Amino acid sequence: MSINIFLRNIGRFIILVFIQVFIFNNIHLTSFGVIPIIYIIYIIILPFETPKWLVLILAFLIGLSIDIFSDTLGLNASASVLIAFIRPAILNYLAPRDGYEIGSFPRVYYQGIIWFLKYSSSMIVIHQIVYYLLESFNFENIGVILFKVIIASAVSLILAIVSQYIVFRK
Repeated sequence: MSINIFLRNIGRFIILVFIQVFIFNNIHLTSFGVIPIIYIIYIIILPFETPKWLVLILAFLIGLSIDIFSDTLGLNASASVLIAFIRPAILNYLAPRDGYEIGSFPRVYYQGIIWFLKYSSSMIVIHQIVYYLLESFNFENIGVILFKVIIASAVSLILAIVSQYIVFRK
């Protein structure tokens, strides 16, 4: 990983934590307290060549940062680490026959919109399921949990796609 990519990733980390904490944590989509998640984009768009151990550490750090500012007791950190852990399996499942090109990134610009939809939606839905299951810590209100997962995942996926065309064009 070059120093330029390293510095850009540090900047993205700080900006996404700031946006999540100060903007999106104050947006409640329903009366159930569904909050759109934008910081997950950081984990989604990390370069393919990023070592697995580093992805896990970065996911933990960004989740913990959100937890500290949001007072959510490790919910974001645990959900983020889980998706960082399964990220290689999802990338392998979605990999083209010849593999990923060296120097390409998991973004719309490099992989196409269909690939990005499959990849980001699977990561976002898994994150939201884990987050809301840990938040409620029971299956009594499974309908409410599913409602929260669907709404939060849909909005977060839309934000991820929009970010690809506005912020992360190349």
